[in-house]
Amino acid sequence: MKKIEHIGIAVNDLASASIIYEKLFGAPAYKQEEVDSEGVKTAFFRSGPNKIELLEATNPESSIAMFIAKKGEGIHHIAFEVEDIQFEISRLKKEGFVVLNEVPQKGADNKLVAFLHPKTTNGVLIELCQEIQ
Repeated sequence: MKKIEHIGIAVNDLASASIIYEKLFGAPAYKQEEVDSEGVKTAFFRSGPNKIELLEATNPESSIAMFIAKKGEGIHHIAFEVEDIQFEISRLKKEGFVVLNEVPQKGADNKLVAFLHPKTTNGVLIELCQEIQ
């Protein structure tokens, strides 16, 4: 793994949460997009080399909607940048991690993504991200 790619934060209302983070970082989101396959709208903010992703559910059955219903708004996941997502999926499975999606999916911000189950990562949802070439 190369670095922390971003931290994902689940929010009820992307517009009002974006105002808070615009004030916090002194700049608007550099990107907003909807990821239909995940049932979310996202907004990305930069703070130096670091990124924060705000996620609002667009589907009541999405993982973000279920997360907020169970735990409320807050940190949802930590994403790590990888060079070869298929290699990392295989490597981590051999190490005993449960991979939630063994075939990477197209995620936000031009990334292929896969997730590790929090039961195998001390309660933290881990996202693997590879830049789409």
